Amino acid sequence: MPPSLQRTYWPLALTSLALVFCLATKTDWLTTSTVVSGVACVSLIAIGKRLGYLIGLVSSITYAWIAYQNGLFGEVGLNILFYLPTGVAGYFMWAKNEANGTVNMQRLASRQRRWLVLGSVLATIVLGLVLRAIPGQNSPFVDAATNVLSIIATLLMMWRFAEQWWLYVALNVLTVSLWTIRYLADGYAADRMIFLWLIYLINSVFGLIIWARGVEKRENT
Repeated sequence: MPPSLQRTYWPLALTSLALVFCLATKTDWLTTSTVVSGVACVSLIAIGKRLGYLIGLVSSITYAWIAYQNGLFGEVGLNILFYLPTGVAGYFMWAKNEANGTVNMQRLASRQRRWLVLGSVLATIVLGLVLRAIPGQNSPFVDAATNVLSIIATLLMMWRFAEQWWLYVALNVLTVSLWTIRYLADGYAADRMIFLWLIYLINSVFGLIIWARGVEKRENT
């Protein structure tokens, strides 16, 4: 099967897997909406399709409500105050940088990558201290790390930088850990959220490969 056709089937295969999982486990409608729309969003972004931004708006709203019920207020703020507006902005930014229906991909310089790492660490420490002061907040520094990585990775995604996927791999590993903690504490829909973020992790590895190829192809032409 040609690589282009494989990429086309990726969102369909991953989203179908998410839907089958939700139906098989008799997941409630709110969690099912979150899982299916979330997987559809990230799998489309992985192959450079801006439609993923619009689908992601649904996931942001429903995921925020689940996070709120689990006392993860950093996740709530991230989805409502950041993902919703950047989802709209990212859609139009990608529309201006497309070729044959797929976004043009680029990469950061080495110096920019070093600043990226340093900034991520410092921002995580500061936000973790802020979240720790909020009554009822669970896992403040893990929550802070997922928020910081999400924000930076999303900005990189909006400006079409392939390095976003390295951050998404780290983010997905941390978020699986975060929801595992909530699962052990009998949190609402925590087991479904673990499944969702494991799918995100698989997709981020796929996106890493696809975008590396996209950057190489662009640089060669």
